[in-house]
Amino acid sequence: MNSETLKKRTKAYSISIGHLISELSYNILNKNYSNQLVRCSSSVGANYRAACRAKSTADFINKLKIVEEELDETMYFLELPEEFNPDRKNLIQENWKEGNELLSIIVASIVTIRRNEQNRKP
Repeated sequence: MNSETLKKRTKAYSISIGHLISELSYNILNKNYSNQLVRCSSSVGANYRAACRAKSTADFINKLKIVEEELDETMYFLELPEEFNPDRKNLIQENWKEGNELLSIIVASIVTIRRNEQNRKP
């Protein structure tokens, strides 16, 4: 998957989370989980874009690690409202699945980049 495709996919993920949040009923739990979801899900795309502008391989890996952490956090904060919004379980699970797929791509990218860096060293 090329960087432009992944930029679009991470942005679409943030938008999808936004649509999910807009469908949740307003209560103190959903409000707090939603606030956290907005921050971490939007950080995924923003940090991936920053990674694409990295100054070095080490900088690129560091920024991808941030993307990894933000995806993991997003997935966690999707699990919590699922408990309190059973009527939105399918939509929450779809977003969780996409987050897991993106996380797999990012982790595989980090592993590949590190392996390539090791192979370049004499």
